Amino acid sequence: MADTMQFDLVSPERSLASYQASEVQIPGADGDLTAMPGHTPVVTTLRPGVLKVKGPEGEHDYLVTGGFAEVNAEATSILAEMAKPLGDAKAADLEPLIEAATAAAAEATGAARDMADKQLADLQALRDTVGA
Repeated sequence: MADTMQFDLVSPERSLASYQASEVQIPGADGDLTAMPGHTPVVTTLRPGVLKVKGPEGEHDYLVTGGFAEVNAEATSILAEMAKPLGDAKAADLEPLIEAATAAAAEATGAARDMADKQLADLQALRDTVGA
């Protein structure tokens, strides 16, 4: 088994990263998961959170607000709705998303309300992680 795999992170605005990684910690919608070289193929949706990538060049953290992750034995690809290096993120970047999630949660009922509340809680926690 190889020590690294290809890692790619893209958002609608640009390609943010493309390099070798030994581990990718993914904030999956159904729970966090760690992808490593040789991983069984999986596709999952993302929830708002911090994507952590470890590799020969060190560790890199990225803010993601949603999207998809595709993992296989040789590569992990992240297609994010919004993504940026965590160090470049500001709490204000998340405010419009939190406002929209708050309105969606207020209008939702039943299982949709549970999902909307979870989305809102994840965005608020991400804002707290980012700080000022």
